[in-house]
Amino acid sequence: MTAALLERVRRAVRPLSDPPAGPGGNHAEINDVLGNAPRRPAAVLVALIARDGQLHVLFTERTAHLTQHAGQVSFPGGAIEPDDADAVAAALRETYEEVGIATELVRPFGFLDRFETISGFNVTPVVAQVDAGYQALPDPREVAEIFEVPLAYFLDARNLQRRRIDWRGHPRDIYDFPYNGRNIWGATAAMLLSLVRRLEATT
Repeated sequence: MTAALLERVRRAVRPLSDPPAGPGGNHAEINDVLGNAPRRPAAVLVALIARDGQLHVLFTERTAHLTQHAGQVSFPGGAIEPDDADAVAAALRETYEEVGIATELVRPFGFLDRFETISGFNVTPVVAQVDAGYQALPDPREVAEIFEVPLAYFLDARNLQRRRIDWRGHPRDIYDFPYNGRNIWGATAAMLLSLVRRLEATT
């Protein structure tokens, strides 16, 4: 089952030979809020781990003192720096810096579509398989906790919640995946939903 689901993911995502370019898929919505201000390029790692007969997704819970996204659940990642060769290199570097997973244990194989955030980033999600034997060493300045959630949880439509909020005078749809006392929401939930929709369209 794990191998079959991983193969579906591989078929569903954009291959490494076809990285996404240009604005995020939600550009028009974010443009209503941020206007035409330049978006800073960023990358996150959607890390998949085969464990106990299931495919799991890795998340971080941010520390409470951060100026951006404090206490939120997110994928490892951050801004693409000038020394990064591309989004894959940035996602691998940020993953090592934030959670201590060695690059040689991470095997990127594709992308999801870009996603723009209200904090002004244009994020490229890099999808990868991570060795189940990884040893996490989270940076306590940024990461309070690391945890995994079975991918099957996100594939169950009953676990998705949707709400509409007012953000700076503009209505926005927000998605939530509550899980074991945590709330996976915002940009992270939207990127997960992008993966779910791709999987639903892939046999």
